[in-house]
Amino acid sequence: MTPRRLWTARHAQPLVAPGHCYGALDVPADAAATAHSAEQLAQALPQGIRAYHSPLQRCEQLAQALQRLRPDLVLQTDPRLAEMNFGAWEGRSWDNIGRAPIDAWTADFANHRPGGGENLATVLARVAAALADARQSAAPADVLWITHAGVARCVQWLLQSPPGVAPRADQWPVAAPALGAWTVFALPNEPKIKSTQRLQHKG
Repeated sequence: MTPRRLWTARHAQPLVAPGHCYGALDVPADAAATAHSAEQLAQALPQGIRAYHSPLQRCEQLAQALQRLRPDLVLQTDPRLAEMNFGAWEGRSWDNIGRAPIDAWTADFANHRPGGGENLATVLARVAAALADARQSAAPADVLWITHAGVARCVQWLLQSPPGVAPRADQWPVAAPALGAWTVFALPNEPKIKSTQRLQHKG
């Protein structure tokens, strides 16, 4: 039997100034770029795929455009697929945030809360829970996530690294789907995502 796959599709180009932090910032995506991405994705996706999307509007736009082209798809919102929340950094330029706060984050990459928002341990935990649900479903179909670069990197880490290991900044996957593109992962029956407890911050 062909193993199931997880398709992680990234939203199209967001309408935000270059060089700005926009994790949980709910900005729209370029309409033409979204339409182009939906056309490409609609042709590539297999029949019967189960589809979920981040609640942020740049992902909702792609989900809605895709559903117009593929009315066979039933899309559900899953808040676990949202991008990392950078707290007070949201909407600010990286230059304005400054080197010292970024260095403090990379020094404790898994547990530090950049901008007072989420830490990476929290994001990994929610993505791991979504992955577990995808794996445990009785349905044999592939799964589509319309999501963000950070979530796609979490998937890569969770499927390819030892369970429960906290990533350092120099270990974190750099590769992610391009804007409007996607990556396909094999969805093994027993992925290495059994525990993220040791990643949780203290206090």
